[in-house]
Amino acid sequence: MNKNSKMDINSAAGIVLAFAAIIGGQILEGGHVGSLVQAAAFLIVMGGTIGAVLLQSPVSVFINGVKMSAWVFYPPVNSPQAVIKQIINWAQIARKEGLLALESHVSLLKDPFVKKGLQLLADGSTAEKLREALEIDISALEAHQRQSAKIWEAAGGYAPTIGILGAVLGLIHVMENLSDPNLLGSGIAVAFVATIYGVGFANLVCLPIANKLKSIISEQVVMQEILIDGLVAIANGENPRFIENRLKGYFPGSMV
Repeated sequence: MNKNSKMDINSAAGIVLAFAAIIGGQILEGGHVGSLVQAAAFLIVMGGTIGAVLLQSPVSVFINGVKMSAWVFYPPVNSPQAVIKQIINWAQIARKEGLLALESHVSLLKDPFVKKGLQLLADGSTAEKLREALEIDISALEAHQRQSAKIWEAAGGYAPTIGILGAVLGLIHVMENLSDPNLLGSGIAVAFVATIYGVGFANLVCLPIANKLKSIISEQVVMQEILIDGLVAIANGENPRFIENRLKGYFPGSMV
């Protein structure tokens, strides 16, 4: 159900604009970009946040969540027009030649979910059994994907707190070296930059990624529900034109 992905310009522009505004503001205030670069603060915030997320999530979920982050810039492109057209084609074949004629089309499909649905239809499954089987697959896949997306939401919650922890560590370093003015500057810098890293990483990266992924997952679920409704309608022997009009109701007129 997905076509080849193309880059999401909005996501790329959004992240560039966000960081450009912050760095630009720093420069306009007379600051230096180099003052925002602190290896110790970066290590504390990034290492602490990743460690906390790993602690709460299975490795497989963490890895899948990292892989899914690519969807922010290259989301799977769903085409309702193509899906509806394909369903109507199957409906016409089933109406003329019977459900068994759809068997030859199963091997041409690549999407496992679509392939399973058409195979169940060709095998003569009842509309109720077909819907039940496919809805179980939708629920399982959606739950798995949402769990993976939540690692970014979790990171967005932990990062600011880890940033505060980094700030406290920096201040401890300052207090331990009050007698040496040469060490005060670096300690204070780590303290404040760690907070910036924590809040910035959470609100400019983690939370936007989490929300974008949840939106994409919801779109995919809708596409799968369209497929289920179409296959169930074919199993019930409904008219292809009626099926087409009903499926178009899932989207505004400009989208189909």
